[in-house]
Amino acid sequence: MRHLMNPLDFTVEELDSLFDLANDIEHNMPRYAHACEGKKLATCFYEPSTRTRLSFEAAMLNLGGSVLGFADADSSSAAKGESVADTIRIISCYADICAMRHPKEGAPLVAAEKSRIPVINAGDGGHQHPTQTLTDMLTIRTLKGHLDHLTIGLCGDLKFGRTVHSLINALSRYEGMRFIFISPDELRIPDYITEMLKDKGIPYEEVIRLEDKMPQLDILYMTRVQKERFFNEEDYIRLKDFYVLDKKKMKLAPADMLVLHPLPRVNEISVDVDDDPRAVYFQQADSDPVEYPRGLNPVSAFSAFHRFLQEEYMLNIGKIEEGFVLDHIQAGMAMSIYHHLMLDKLDCTVAIIKNARSNKMEKKDIIKVECDISMLDLDVLGFIDHNITVNVIKNGEIVEKKELHLPRQIKNVIRCKNPRCITSIEQGLPHIFVLADKEKEIYRCKYCEEKFDKRTL
Repeated sequence: MRHLMNPLDFTVEELDSLFDLANDIEHNMPRYAHACEGKKLATCFYEPSTRTRLSFEAAMLNLGGSVLGFADADSSSAAKGESVADTIRIISCYADICAMRHPKEGAPLVAAEKSRIPVINAGDGGHQHPTQTLTDMLTIRTLKGHLDHLTIGLCGDLKFGRTVHSLINALSRYEGMRFIFISPDELRIPDYITEMLKDKGIPYEEVIRLEDKMPQLDILYMTRVQKERFFNEEDYIRLKDFYVLDKKKMKLAPADMLVLHPLPRVNEISVDVDDDPRAVYFQQADSDPVEYPRGLNPVSAFSAFHRFLQEEYMLNIGKIEEGFVLDHIQAGMAMSIYHHLMLDKLDCTVAIIKNARSNKMEKKDIIKVECDISMLDLDVLGFIDHNITVNVIKNGEIVEKKELHLPRQIKNVIRCKNPRCITSIEQGLPHIFVLADKEKEIYRCKYCEEKFDKRTL
């Protein structure tokens, strides 16, 4: 069983097949009128939507299937406090596939991990919107004839614009791409996107003035400033009309440039642009019902430390016979390490020596533990401080020194600081971070993909 969380879940070859299928469905609807007969689609939308929800429902109905679900969280058990994980378990009993939109980043991924049916991400906060991306790509491919060797300008809210993030990720796999990011500083593209482009050697620019770059573009992707993503209205009002595409600016664009917009539009595109043949955003929306059927066949701070141990245990143990010694701990960190390694849960003797003299560090902490080294979580220890020395003791002698490394993944050691992340509300969800940059010690949240410097956590 496959889920669709990210446009990268499909290979380039699979995307080509998907778009071919979409074109065939568009031109031969009667042939597919009973393709999903007897199948049910659940649309679980925790925030408002018109185009996305209706396009899912229209696609399923056009294929002979049926639809159930809810259009906002207040009309579901989420209003009573039900978790995403519990909701999808129930939905799995009634439907064959689920399309989920949620304001918290990573929520559809949580659903996919607990679901017995395929889950499609229909937009999660400012994170990803893969099905909109497939619509955008289908529009470009149909009107331009190809998806490579294009200069794409993306304008407006590039910070919270999930459609923008998904589209860049998807198009970055095609040859000859160039991106121009047009936004005010407050809404600039996230660093994880630009770092990805640097790693792939894909050229990009960041500018503020739209007019300066219009003549260079093959595609202009306009976005609205999203009021629902701001924490205060003052910032929204200041930025909402920063860009307005009008007839005057369109005169600067090449004759074959296309204007796309994921909709809904507010003020960022003047209505006098609608009649320009290069404005294809309503045609773009019309691609929605033929884009989804492929998805129906998924190839289709640290807590306060309380008195854990008696003072005599901390002071009266010297040499140990069997166990391990954690040496060269930064002075003052021993108690935090004791807590995070859950040494209080082990049935063994622990000694903590604080502010010991050290030629290397001036002062250091030491932890001595009389138990098997297998009881120690080296990943957690490596995450806390990979410069700590781990000495394995047998028969009172050091028999091995273990090297620590930054772990590729860490679980339930830190919490995501992104208030839009699904982990901020979903109870019982593990806090998982993946190493994104070893040299800079940068970790990325599994769910919202927000990056954090380990040294600031």
